Amino acid sequence: MEKIQQNQKFPLTIKRIGINGEGVGYFKKQVVFVPGALPGEEVVVEAVRAHPKFTEAIVKKVRKRSPHRVKAPCPVYEQCGGCQLQHLEYAQQLKAKRDIVIQALERYTKFSVEQLEIRDTIGMEDPWKYRNKSQFQLREMKGKIVSGLYSMNSHRLISVPECIVQHPITNKVNNEVRRILEDFRIPIYNEKTKKGIVKTIVVRVGVETGQVQVVIVTTGKELPRKDMIGKEIKKRLPEVVSVMQNINPKKTSLVFGDKTQKLAGTDYIEEKMSAFSYELSARAFFQLNPEQTIKLYDEVKKAANLTGKEKIVDAYCGVGTIGLWLAEGAAEIRGMDVIGEGIKDAKKNAAKHHLNNAMYVTGKAEDILPKWEREGWHPDVIIVDPPRTGCDPEFFKTLLKIKPKTFIYVSCNPSTLAKDLQAISKQYEVRYVQPVDMFPQTSHVEVIVKFVLKVV
Repeated sequence: MEKIQQNQKFPLTIKRIGINGEGVGYFKKQVVFVPGALPGEEVVVEAVRAHPKFTEAIVKKVRKRSPHRVKAPCPVYEQCGGCQLQHLEYAQQLKAKRDIVIQALERYTKFSVEQLEIRDTIGMEDPWKYRNKSQFQLREMKGKIVSGLYSMNSHRLISVPECIVQHPITNKVNNEVRRILEDFRIPIYNEKTKKGIVKTIVVRVGVETGQVQVVIVTTGKELPRKDMIGKEIKKRLPEVVSVMQNINPKKTSLVFGDKTQKLAGTDYIEEKMSAFSYELSARAFFQLNPEQTIKLYDEVKKAANLTGKEKIVDAYCGVGTIGLWLAEGAAEIRGMDVIGEGIKDAKKNAAKHHLNNAMYVTGKAEDILPKWEREGWHPDVIIVDPPRTGCDPEFFKTLLKIKPKTFIYVSCNPSTLAKDLQAISKQYEVRYVQPVDMFPQTSHVEVIVKFVLKVV
């Protein structure tokens, strides 16, 4: 088979959307990834990178357009790379996300995918302006401070004054804080010279409460006129109730460092979801799309099918959000996580909502579950919502020993989900797979899988 060469031009028919939102086609049985191309399109492409197992290419000409192609409304869509699917009609985005889940199952499992119940993706009525948190990097250009996002696979900053997937308040606050830093002539960190102070502005809004928190991320403790900056932000932006400084001296892609201190207002903001309220400190994890989070958690509740008698384990529980959502319908909720701060918040959240049937401990599920089993406590339902890397293999060994009747897996990464499903398929049967669109206009998809223990 003749290998595709760099700079080679060739015709291609796009078959599907890949896991990163790119078009996928085949040329002489070789897989080709083409950003911006859509299923059904016939294009002429140029190979920009030829790898041993696949080729990356760019569109040179569209011979046949998809009827579902739309003009992306964002002016910097193609340069920014924060979204991948704005050029595809929203109804088709939902179909593409279901297909991304199917591709992962076909690639990493031995399941007969046709026989699985893979439901339609649950979408948003208005798939814009949903993100409750912005993290914009800063640069100084011609005496002005520019805030925005890095272009795909580069450190070229794209100015984003108005991001249309962000909640409008986050855009407004970010722009005003940028102006305040400019007015006070605060030195902005320069990656090349390693000089300057402020790296990033992080803004989070409580969508239901309207409260806003600003976090200014700096290279060290030093921030000139920090008290004045805090007061000026509060004066110009009355909705801001919390102004924090986070110190991150490391040369890393992680936004936050380990130390955070208050410049003005309170240490946290409040957010409400349904009957629950949450205190969010600067580094606390919270879902970025509250409207869809409610749908996601309601689907988890449906999958658990509670009668009031169930004992539930919320593994990888974070601040306890999923467990709290289910607590009212269960006999008892027990959660665990390796991050102690999250467990502290989970306990606080349970106490605040007067949930006497919830208990939270710090540690790994694979250590704690066998201990509870030895003490005679056996869960009916185990729920996991792990990070993108999926579950620890030791967790599955423990799950297969404990054997709860129902196991519910919430995943933000279809590839690791599929690999994990295969690991437990001998003892657990997939009842159904439910994709949820947490990030419209991007290629990300959240998935809930309900498993039931096979009757032997």
